[in-house]
Parts: sequence; C-alpha cells; structure tokens
Amino acid sequence: MYKRYFKRPLDILISGTALLCLSTLLAAVTLWLHFANKGAGAFFLQDRPGKNGRIFKVVKFKTMTDERDSDGNLLPDSRRLTPVGRFVRSTSIDELPQLWNVLRGDMSLIGPRPLLVQYLPLYSPTQARRHEVRPGITGWAQCHGRNAISWQKKFDLDVWYVDNLSFITDCRVIITTLKKVIRRADISSPTSETMEFFNGNN
Repeated sequence: MYKRYFKRPLDILISGTALLCLSTLLAAVTLWLHFANKGAGAFFLQDRPGKNGRIFKVVKFKTMTDERDSDGNLLPDSRRLTPVGRFVRSTSIDELPQLWNVLRGDMSLIGPRPLLVQYLPLYSPTQARRHEVRPGITGWAQCHGRNAISWQKKFDLDVWYVDNLSFITDCRVIITTLKKVIRRADISSPTSETMEFFNGNN
C-alpha cells in the first residue's frame, strides 16, 4: 500500500518543501561553483535511466572543471575536482538539485541510484530489476557502502530494496544516510575519486 499510494505523494511534499527551504543555499552554491569551475558552469546534466529504463536528465551540482590535456581528453577526475567541488561532494550538497527530479517524477527520494545509460545492456536480468522502481537520491546501497563497495554488492542491495520496499525501509535509509552525510563516509571508491566504471564484470 505504501509503495502504490503513499510513496509518491510523500516525495512531492518533501521535495517541494525542501526546495523552498533550501533555495538560499542552492543559490549560494550555484554562484560559488560558477566561479570555482572556471567557466564549466554550476550544474551537471546527464541522461540516466529511470523506472522501466525510461531516460531522463538528472541534475546535480557540477564539482569538476572541464580541463583537458593537449590531445583534448578530459584530465583525470582527481585533477579536475576542485577544492570547492570536493567539499560539495563530501557533504553531499551536489545531490540537492535532484530534488527537482523528484518533484518532476523522474526520481524518488529513496531508491537505487540512477546510473549511466551505457550500463543498460551490461546488466544481468537480476541486476536489471533495479529499474522496477524509481531511482533515488539515496538508497539501500548508499546505506551499506555507497561508492566504497563492489558493483555486484551494490546491485544485490538494489534488488533487495526492490523486493523489500516499505515505509520502514525508507525510514531506515533516511536515518542511515543522514549519519553517513554527517560523517562524510564512503564518498570514494577504493580506486577512484568517484565510482569506477562498470564493465559488466566488476
């Protein structure tokens, strides 16, 4: 009953209220990143698959510059991540613009994180079940390791959430997420400043 009748109205109520309450902070961070990113802009928009694989544009604060090497290739993440961007990422402020995606219905507050479109053909049938629900700003996998766990573990946790979605589960996710944000835990993977790419095997 919660999944069918109450989850979406709660998403609308909470995301709309949060956008109003955080409007001053969002405006200040936008201005801050505009200058810190050396002309690369303050927002990052990218196609991501949502519920049932429907493609939408996710909105996040941009935490890296667009600096490139002499051959025109983007520099490694660690060199493009600015001190301001590192702070915005470590405090999870970069995720706040996704409240707009929640309000629009592209996402939910809680659900499997929306990943890259290029991963879609790489999923096993079981892994693809993560798209049976709306993706979330945070989720069960984020509560159990975020970027510090393997892809297989992440997908196992996502599918567990799909099968066990409930009001109690979502409350547990919110409480655990807040604890991790305060501690700034599990921001990076063991091999990268961000999450390493999924190739269908890792």
